[in-house]
Amino acid sequence: MPEPTAQNRRSIKLYRIAAILAAVIGLMGVLAGGNVLLGWRPGYTVIPWLPLANLIVGLLALFVAAPLLWRQSRLALPLAVAILGANVLILLFLLTAYRGQVAAASLAAMLFRIAAWLLIAGLPLYACRATEQTPG
Repeated sequence: MPEPTAQNRRSIKLYRIAAILAAVIGLMGVLAGGNVLLGWRPGYTVIPWLPLANLIVGLLALFVAAPLLWRQSRLALPLAVAILGANVLILLFLLTAYRGQVAAASLAAMLFRIAAWLLIAGLPLYACRATEQTPG
């Protein structure tokens, strides 16, 4: 097997960084959503469906997106963009349907997730552009 080029090594590193970030963000969502679903009360009003959404997106990130990113799968970038989009839609829904009812901590957490997923999706996109290839 030929030795990877410097660009390919950089591309692998960028995907792996994105995978690690996706796993960390996913684990955070699993812990946050799971703890509330198991009865922990954070000290502010919790929108009833939000912990379940956090848990589902967290599991998807941890067990699907992170491994796909690690392996540089062609599905990794579309899934990262889909998770980013899901977080944006959840935030928009919270800001419109639950205006004034959502805890500042929940909004801050959603903004943090969106920023993280912008980075997670951006890393493989940059890697693909740098090596002039399609994802995967």
